[in-house]
Amino acid sequence: VTTPAGTTHEMMTIPEGEFAMGSNLGEINARPAHSIYLSTYQIDRFEVTNLQYQTFVQTTNHRPSEFAQNPSLNVADFPITGIAWLDADAYCQWIGGRLPTEAEWEKAARGSDGRTYPWGETSPDSTLLNHNRQINKPVTVGSYPTGVSPFGLHDMAGNVWEWTNDWISSTYYITSPDRNPPGPSNGSQRVIRGGSWGEDKTFVRTFSRFWSAPNASTDLIGFRCVIPEQQ
Repeated sequence: VTTPAGTTHEMMTIPEGEFAMGSNLGEINARPAHSIYLSTYQIDRFEVTNLQYQTFVQTTNHRPSEFAQNPSLNVADFPITGIAWLDADAYCQWIGGRLPTEAEWEKAARGSDGRTYPWGETSPDSTLLNHNRQINKPVTVGSYPTGVSPFGLHDMAGNVWEWTNDWISSTYYITSPDRNPPGPSNGSQRVIRGGSWGEDKTFVRTFSRFWSAPNASTDLIGFRCVIPEQQ
């Protein structure tokens, strides 16, 4: 996809339809399992990289990542980290998209069969994802091809957490619309998904939810973008 900003993003199309969101076996805030219908959308195949974000910074004069001068993290094809929610949101808008809703993120990660991990039910290990401090830092996006999601997305578990568009709410699953849920209208913490290089297998499950203050910028959180189908 060549975006309105003129950048190239490799995106995968997630077809319209229903999927099972949440889990009755997961932590309290992942319950209940419920059926959600989503319209077609496109989502980045990979986490946004340092190089992609650097182009955005140079073009728009947006503030750089807090780790932009850190040679241990400033690697072109590593996922961008050190950016707050507003920075991720601004980047996605710049390419003509937005951050994924929590529902869009989860469908892209788990497919339509309710799987526990992007690759299925096999317990996480070092051949499938970067997690549990096995490397102690992010790695080049797409380094674990055996761990891709049903739609061909890489690093939907591990490497870095990913910002979503939603505020966190422990009751939203009970009250949300069953078609294209936009997320709560307000809140204080934004949902992050997918776990990171620092988390154990509990947090890399497709339905696991966590959250962060929107102004937080750490070496654990990155993002990817969505471009909805034109209505």
